[in-house]
Amino acid sequence: MGQAPSSTVESNRREIDLRLWYVSPLIIGRESMDLRESDRDFTSDLPDDCLAHVFQYLRVGDRKRCSFNRHHLSLDARAEIFSFLTSMFNRFDSVTKLALRCNRKSVSLSDEALVTISVCCLNLSRVKLRGCREITDLGMVEFAKNCKNLKKLLVGSCNFGAKGVNAMLEHCKLLEELSVKRLKGIHEAAELIHLPGDGSSSSSSLRSICLKELVNGQVFEPLVASTKTLKTLKIIRCLGDWDKVLQTIGEGESSLSEIHLERLQVSDFGLSAISKCSNCSNFGLIDVAERCKLMRKLHIDGWRTNKIGDEGLVAVARHCLTLQELVMIGVNATHKSISAIASNCEKLERLALCGSGTIGDTEIACIAKKCGALRKFYIKGCPVLDLGIEALVAGCPNLVKLKVEKCKVVTGEIGEWLREQRRTLVVSMDGDETEATVAVDGESETALVVPRMGQAGGGVAEIVGSGNGGGSGSNGRSRLATIRSKFGFFAGRNLVTCRFRRWSPNDNGYSSTLSTIIRPLKR
Repeated sequence: MGQAPSSTVESNRREIDLRLWYVSPLIIGRESMDLRESDRDFTSDLPDDCLAHVFQYLRVGDRKRCSFNRHHLSLDARAEIFSFLTSMFNRFDSVTKLALRCNRKSVSLSDEALVTISVCCLNLSRVKLRGCREITDLGMVEFAKNCKNLKKLLVGSCNFGAKGVNAMLEHCKLLEELSVKRLKGIHEAAELIHLPGDGSSSSSSLRSICLKELVNGQVFEPLVASTKTLKTLKIIRCLGDWDKVLQTIGEGESSLSEIHLERLQVSDFGLSAISKCSNCSNFGLIDVAERCKLMRKLHIDGWRTNKIGDEGLVAVARHCLTLQELVMIGVNATHKSISAIASNCEKLERLALCGSGTIGDTEIACIAKKCGALRKFYIKGCPVLDLGIEALVAGCPNLVKLKVEKCKVVTGEIGEWLREQRRTLVVSMDGDETEATVAVDGESETALVVPRMGQAGGGVAEIVGSGNGGGSGSNGRSRLATIRSKFGFFAGRNLVTCRFRRWSPNDNGYSSTLSTIIRPLKR
């Protein structure tokens, strides 16, 4: 019935729609931004629904620079759009979520432009500023005075400092989430960031703080320590010693339930303070295990340190009975600790053993015999044999995925044998590419398991395939999405992340890592 005419109509429609946008002030960075030929904004004649429909025809790059719906507007925040701001926000007067992004090679909006936006959009509840290097403390102060309904502020690669952040905390009483990344205005002589007044009597609504890649992030210490409503704290890749900050948190009346510390200089003193609850050792691990008994997820990276072994792991087995996910990298675990974990942690569903020279067939057989709830098992770089892998067939009745990587003595034949014995088990081996049949929501699916290297030294198996029921393409895609979600190794969980890392004095990387999930944080 004529595909060619349809394609022509589609092409003409797209050409007309895009031509309309070439003279729109919303799309910046085109030569068409020069409106000498016509200064008319054709978008002002379009209803909102029609305008949103036109956006579907924009290319990905244009859509990133400028996205729109009735309440959400994202702009390429170059200085050239300043003259259009008033007319733009007169048209889009119901915007509550605003994102201003500017690339490194362009000059961003200034303080005057930011104040103009704040006057036009008094009901803003969420603002994201990224790469807006021309905005100073003065602009942030005026912005905060006008946008008192703000609940979420995300800042990245900006140049204003502590004065601007303090102004937001003082005037935006409803602020619940604050995220600061690479804020260059915070230097060694910067004033401290805190709640207005002494902080104790403030009716702050702040519940989440995220600090990322800051040179002098310790200026946030008074804010973190005095915010009684704070539930979530994330400190990631910030320079300096953070033990003092963590000790201040531990000494106060904190209501924190989530702590995420990643690539941070922190020792056992800091860990003990918040567990009142690295040179991380058995002592630090025992402290966390004894005081965080509701822990559900634990990642231990003891690579190159040889300081975490059976003593710490037995403490985990004794106290953390609700553990659901355990990852051990370079840990000296033997049959003693593996047996204790397998026996006591009856809810353990996800287990990864990486780079341990003490884990062999005996330990794998123990896991197969006692870990009845285990669903996903990952083994990498351990001296196990085919005999140990074979033991998994007789045990682990709920196992749905097994991945074996860089275990030099394990042969490919054991993988084929496992698939024959348990057809619902997805098995992934080094250099393997094998079809496996799995059942998803009562339907049979043929999945092709193709190993794909992931990050942090781990492999991730990508599953592609199709249904056998002759359904529509959309149904097939939805079933494949279900397969990926069900069998993706350590798929995302609704858990709380908390990571403790310590700088290695003799290495460019990090010597040891202790990552935990704590819910809630216990003293």
